[in-house]
Amino acid sequence: MTLLNRITVVPDVCNGKPTIRGMRITVKTVLEYLAAGETKENILDAYPYLEPEDIQAALAYAAHLADVRIDSFPLLMAA
Repeated sequence: MTLLNRITVVPDVCNGKPTIRGMRITVKTVLEYLAAGETKENILDAYPYLEPEDIQAALAYAAHLADVRIDSFPLLMAA
């Protein structure tokens, strides 16, 4: 299983948002914890059904999305 295979999108789970292995924890949730300074260990303690590779998969997914060309962006960008 590659890291990105751990990320799933199922219409009936979390409103079709990307989740970890079809479970009800979104990639966004994991990334928000990391962005807030939480350690991987604390996230794994809070969500014992997650595996260390799931956190790496969330980061890999974010990196993949960051490489996608965006022609317009709804947020105000600095000039």
